[in-house]
Amino acid sequence: MGTNPAPQLNRPTVSLATPRSKNIPPVGIVEGKKPHIEKMFDAIAPRYDLLNRVLSAGIDQKWRKRVVNLIREIKPEHVLDLATGTGDLAIMAAKMGVPHVIGADISEEMLAYGRVKVDARDLKDSVSLQRGDAENLPFSDHQYDAAMVAFGVRNFEDLDKGLQEIFRVLRSGGRLVVLEFSRPSAFPIKQLYGFYNRFVLPGIGKLLSGDSGAYTYLPESIAVFPEGAAFLDHLKKAGFQQVRDQRLTFGIASIYVGERP
Repeated sequence: MGTNPAPQLNRPTVSLATPRSKNIPPVGIVEGKKPHIEKMFDAIAPRYDLLNRVLSAGIDQKWRKRVVNLIREIKPEHVLDLATGTGDLAIMAAKMGVPHVIGADISEEMLAYGRVKVDARDLKDSVSLQRGDAENLPFSDHQYDAAMVAFGVRNFEDLDKGLQEIFRVLRSGGRLVVLEFSRPSAFPIKQLYGFYNRFVLPGIGKLLSGDSGAYTYLPESIAVFPEGAAFLDHLKKAGFQQVRDQRLTFGIASIYVGERP
């Protein structure tokens, strides 16, 4: 199978120097965070998939597969992939047998690259990508059987409102699965992870994308994200039941699951 050339898109000139991480508070209710996040991801869209593979050594694909398997357990017909980015998780779900996946994201540039990938894999009948704001989803109540979010909830401007919106669009018996970075606690993984995030990740990000801003924001947002039991409390606050979590790969990432009653 040949390698598809990178899509030629008209991209806005956006410097990551504008939305520097120190100006984008990572979690909570943060007025004005959303436009900065949108610009940041628009800017890194051309190299986003490459950076994901390089920075995670490909292990993110195994994590995503776990998410899809948890979704498939309830045999959903219609699935929402929120913060879909370039559509990696939506495409994987379709290839693993999920009939209909809608991917939503606030970054038009990320979506544009995702649509090229969907077309190249002949998945237009099962995957559709569209612009959507996590805190104001353009979908009807009870529209989806399941929802999934990979590495996106940290970027919500209002975490609780975003989770409440996901709850709203799920049918009774629906399931939410969230994949998110977390913080290892065991020695020496904790120390190695801290060194990688502080020094290696921004450097590689700058080398491959031209700016380290987004990859400075990433570890800073991980550091303050309400992980583990704290995030499960947010899920319960939004109305989800039977909430649970699972640590992955020495605690580098976690999967969270909640059921809509």
